[in-house]
Amino acid sequence: MPPAAPLAERLSLTGGPLFFPVTAYGPDGHIDPAAYRAHVRDGIDHGAAAVFACCGTGEFHALTPEEFQDLVRAAVEESAGRVPVVAGAGYGTALAVRYARLAEAAGADGLLALPPYLVVAGQEGLLRHYRELAAATALPVVVYQRDNAVFTPATVVELARTDGIVGLKDGVGDLDLMQRVVSAVRTDAPDGFLYFNGLPTAELTQLAYRGIGVGLYSSAVFCFAPEIALAFHRALGEGDDATAHRLLDGFYRPFVELRDQGAGYAVSLVKAGVRLRGLDVGAVRPPLHEPAEEQVEQLARLIEHGRALLGREA
Repeated sequence: MPPAAPLAERLSLTGGPLFFPVTAYGPDGHIDPAAYRAHVRDGIDHGAAAVFACCGTGEFHALTPEEFQDLVRAAVEESAGRVPVVAGAGYGTALAVRYARLAEAAGADGLLALPPYLVVAGQEGLLRHYRELAAATALPVVVYQRDNAVFTPATVVELARTDGIVGLKDGVGDLDLMQRVVSAVRTDAPDGFLYFNGLPTAELTQLAYRGIGVGLYSSAVFCFAPEIALAFHRALGEGDDATAHRLLDGFYRPFVELRDQGAGYAVSLVKAGVRLRGLDVGAVRPPLHEPAEEQVEQLARLIEHGRALLGREA
């Protein structure tokens, strides 16, 4: 599909996982653009359908605006139009708009709108926030539902009716709510609205999400074990539930159990996995912390076992 095609159209026809690269830091703690470029390039070369730069796994919260723009620009240059690049945008409305415009200037194809900072707002305020963000840039927006930004089906209908908002990424995991959202939008909003499973280690729940019509999902595992992530994605696409179950039982469930041993491991354990793959992307920035050495060793053994499962299937 040509790069000029609308973002929603490009994402709806994905042939591979959605890639959320980690942010690389050097020994001095500053961003490492060369290592970041290598990480992005490796993901694209392995079949990523899109690059979501500087989002949750990419430590959006820890980046200065200048670092953010440099990294988004690097992702755009490495992509060279082969796959779309979607950048994070968050905090309060004014800062979210600033990040959105920085991403647009860097050449991004779209935005993932992260929840507003800290405050718990009502539906009316949330709707106003995302509408103002969408109106401030020409980039299409995917809204990320999680934490303090959880929507009623009626609010999602209004989001879907808003020019510039093209999808909803769910990080809550309430399938009853998501079924009602999908039904309401199907009934009362224009066609073409996209849905994403955005839970940490989304593969674990993707069979259930697929059942309510949510086919897109983020893959943190793709960052450090693309062969496993690709095999699972292919199994889903082909309806090969036996392979999907084998990987769920032998790799994804144990990985989630390891991930849940520490707060913030949805980022720092993934980053440790990228280092195990041979690319030094540095440690996470505070307030996140690194997993313990024995947990990294467990991750290494688990990756090896996951790859062995692929060999058994072949």
